[in-house]
Amino acid sequence: MKTKSILILATIFECLLIVQVVVAEGPPVEWEKTFGGSGSDYAGSVQQTTDGGYIIAGRTDSYGAGSWDVWLIKTDPNGIDIWNKTFGGSGNDYADSVRQTTDGGYIIAGTTNSFGAGSYDVWLIKTDADGNDIWKKTFGGSFGDEGYSVQQTIDGGYIVAGWTSSYGVGLTDAWLIKTDADGNEIWNKTFGGSKSDQAYCVQQTTDGGYIISGLINFALGNMWLIKTDADGNKMWDKSFGGGSMEAGYSVQETTDGGYIIAGRTDSYGSGPLDVWFIKTDANGNDIWKKTFGGSGSDFAYSVQQTVDGGYILAGSTNSYGAGSWDIWLIKTDTDGNKIWNKTFGGSSDERGFSVQQTTDGGYIVTGNFISDVYLIKLSADCIDQPRSDLTGDCKVDFRDFAVMASEWLICGLDPSMQCWE
Repeated sequence: MKTKSILILATIFECLLIVQVVVAEGPPVEWEKTFGGSGSDYAGSVQQTTDGGYIIAGRTDSYGAGSWDVWLIKTDPNGIDIWNKTFGGSGNDYADSVRQTTDGGYIIAGTTNSFGAGSYDVWLIKTDADGNDIWKKTFGGSFGDEGYSVQQTIDGGYIVAGWTSSYGVGLTDAWLIKTDADGNEIWNKTFGGSKSDQAYCVQQTTDGGYIISGLINFALGNMWLIKTDADGNKMWDKSFGGGSMEAGYSVQETTDGGYIIAGRTDSYGSGPLDVWFIKTDANGNDIWKKTFGGSGSDFAYSVQQTVDGGYILAGSTNSYGAGSWDIWLIKTDTDGNKIWNKTFGGSSDERGFSVQQTTDGGYIVTGNFISDVYLIKLSADCIDQPRSDLTGDCKVDFRDFAVMASEWLICGLDPSMQCWE
């Protein structure tokens, strides 16, 4: 009897080692929320706010005045809607970026064809802490102009990145606009050649200048990285790719003074389009490049350096997951090697556009679930994981014992494991 008990304990230990692989699946989901009405609603940006909740910006045709309206949603720390606001006119109006400002309000960047001078104009909206608009500004000429990214600058003003077909030398040019605290333009700069060139993301750098990511030559383009001084004058630019549909959708200055860029590539990887992930030094020279993807098309739209020195990426995949497109979240180490990845979605179409590490070490992700705004909160990565933590949540509780019992039962019923000798 004693021998049999020892064998049972040994079997349990063996099964513990087997199920330990769940850690590679990443941290568990704490909660998921959807927001929307009878129409189509999408999110482009999310940020954790100082009260521990979240602010989401996107677009809606379920609510508001026009075909599409800018949609701003404020939630509590559990993802419960506190308030939501729409902004727009009779046309199509979109938001692609939102940031909380130092006064507790919000700055939103997007595109409008309800207001402004052209078919589409860059739209900048400032709200108070309750989402009530304080001012709105449009930027553009007689043709199409779009805004994709905004950040408050150290002087209290704002920097906006997008593209313009009203100004510049090409079909479209990357466009950088600097405003004061009231949204009045101080300067603007265009970057590009005779083809179509676009900017998708901007961040102020520690030297007071700006780093911009986008693409150069839309049809057969490369990922594009531009560094400017504080007045928007180009210091250097770098392109990456094989000339076949490369783009950089997100960029961030890293703690070593270099940059991390995330986007897509058609020149490298295993599928028609793969996630492309590039680390550069302070001068934009690539240190390493990584691709992630399968036989389908895969994109990364958002990247952030995490507190452990690694990176978190959010995007979309139709190589993996349950549906035609699923949200894809990838965690890497400091050298860009994948630690874990997770997909979110059902049998339909889900896309991920924005991710941020939260103050508890977890992650907040937004995108769309079919035709609703989708918000997902994940727990923190498990750094000092107890050996008996089988669910990957950094603690040992009844759920781990349930997994252990289940695996022990499977082990006992599998003759090949010889559990009962």
